[in-house]
Amino acid sequence: MALVSKSRLISIDAFYKAQDDVRIRTKTGAWMTISCLFVTFLLLLNEWIQFKSIIVKPELVIDRERQLPLDFSIDIVFPNIPCDILTFDIMDDMGNLLIFNDNPDSQFVKYRINNIGQELGEYKPVLAESSSISDNNNKDKSAYCGSCYGAIDQSANSQKSDPNEYICCQTCFEVQRAYISAGWAFFDGKNIEQCEREGYVSSLHKHLNEGCRLKGDSKLKRINGNIHFAPGYSFQSLNGHFHDTSLYDRLNNINLNFNHIINHLSFGPQIANINNNNQEHSFLVQNDNHNILSVATSSLDGNQVLPDYNSHNYQFNYFIKIVPTRYEYKYHTKKIIETAQFSSSFHSKPVTGGIDSNDPSITHQRGGTPGVYFNIEMSPLKVIQREQHKISWSGFFLNCITSIGGVLAVGTVFDKIIYRVQRSYSTYKNK
Repeated sequence: MALVSKSRLISIDAFYKAQDDVRIRTKTGAWMTISCLFVTFLLLLNEWIQFKSIIVKPELVIDRERQLPLDFSIDIVFPNIPCDILTFDIMDDMGNLLIFNDNPDSQFVKYRINNIGQELGEYKPVLAESSSISDNNNKDKSAYCGSCYGAIDQSANSQKSDPNEYICCQTCFEVQRAYISAGWAFFDGKNIEQCEREGYVSSLHKHLNEGCRLKGDSKLKRINGNIHFAPGYSFQSLNGHFHDTSLYDRLNNINLNFNHIINHLSFGPQIANINNNNQEHSFLVQNDNHNILSVATSSLDGNQVLPDYNSHNYQFNYFIKIVPTRYEYKYHTKKIIETAQFSSSFHSKPVTGGIDSNDPSITHQRGGTPGVYFNIEMSPLKVIQREQHKISWSGFFLNCITSIGGVLAVGTVFDKIIYRVQRSYSTYKNK
């Protein structure tokens, strides 16, 4: 009974063996064996390289972290608009002004540049500095009470016994505010005593042939809105957000326009790649394009809008779609980085209306303010970019076994074919 069971067990042996005395070893078989070993080594080496390779696997989810801020950063150059006229605002879709470029708490700085793009130093706004002069003069209005030039009614001052209750415009900045409140055009402040005294008029005309560069960063809420650069002092009213473009409109005979160069624009940190040796040396890169992944965190960097036509009355619009992005490193001290990718489309139009210069089939309506506008739309989705090995341990092990078995099987077939051909040829020759 035991012999029968043993016989049945042997009958299912798939790895049958040949006796050593019936094996035939040939020189061709030796070369075939060496070739198989070499090919097997190359395949196993390739599998190891594939296993050590890091790939990025994207995943799309609903963004449930809307409370996280956007790390907004910008570096933009306007070759043909002086810093005295350039105004920078960030607003949401409800018309709420989120930041003023002359706010002392702002992290944005303007630099004066000459006509060849060289920086002339940081811009110091004359009107903003004059607020300190106003504080000093308000202490003794009996000695000096500046005229508001009809923008504010000052006729009641003569009836007041306390000079501190006088309505006065002590500085050029206060006169400008009064003009804006009355809905009057301020222009350049010429013939206004306060502006002439503080040097605002002379400083403004001295800088008319300069350009301006704005750099800085801030944290923004994840809401729809716009970031815009426009001429003149910006102000809010019941009818909306406006700019005093009186001086810009008057200087249409001078080459003033919003041609621009975007050195950098992003809504989150850039992502740097790591090497394939799993070294923890990956780092964030802000201004270096070395080893940057294809995560579009700053897709407008280097963009230039320098048209060869008169763009004094042109409005340049960028429509930006922001997609929040989380990048998860495989080997890095900072495992997770929250950033944002964005795509954009560009459109320009004359605020005076008329037929589009590039497409005669398009007719623009009259309206708007010259400038550069970045219209932001937040996506409700979030992209998770996750680094991982290209193949798993189990996949690597399986591929190794498959490579070895495949090479041996193919080598066996070729060896048998060559051996049969050699035997046939020898038999034919010996006849």
